[in-house]
Amino acid sequence: MTLKDHFNEDLKTALKSGDGNRAQVLRFLLAQLHNREIEKHGTGKGSELTDEETIQVLQKEAKKRREAIDLFRKGGRDDLVKKEERELEVLDNYLPKPFTREEVGKIVEELMSTGLRDFNALMKETMKRVAGRSDGRTVGELIREKIQ
Repeated sequence: MTLKDHFNEDLKTALKSGDGNRAQVLRFLLAQLHNREIEKHGTGKGSELTDEETIQVLQKEAKKRREAIDLFRKGGRDDLVKKEERELEVLDNYLPKPFTREEVGKIVEELMSTGLRDFNALMKETMKRVAGRSDGRTVGELIREKIQ
């Protein structure tokens, strides 16, 4: 069962249980996945998304919610902050568990022990290994700390 199939099943469950917020978020997510499939089909690479591509869409949507929460807090819109937080909570249930700073630090140290010392090379290799389970800002900060 692909992640998209899992989302469809969860949408059915949410609709049956009357969980309107969850159903709304899952509908929006499925629409975004459909749009991504259309984009992919246009490039000639097939139309089915892999689970990895699905997770990328999920992460993109979660990032949008986090940014919106920050902006709404600055603007004093607590009602919209709560709405975005509820949506983010639903999305976070489907995201893989993120790496801790310590886990990312160990990956950076491991790469440095292989002889990598250049920031860009370390960043590239670390981001390949964390594959969306840590953000670039955290990885960059850790690499700068380890290099100095």
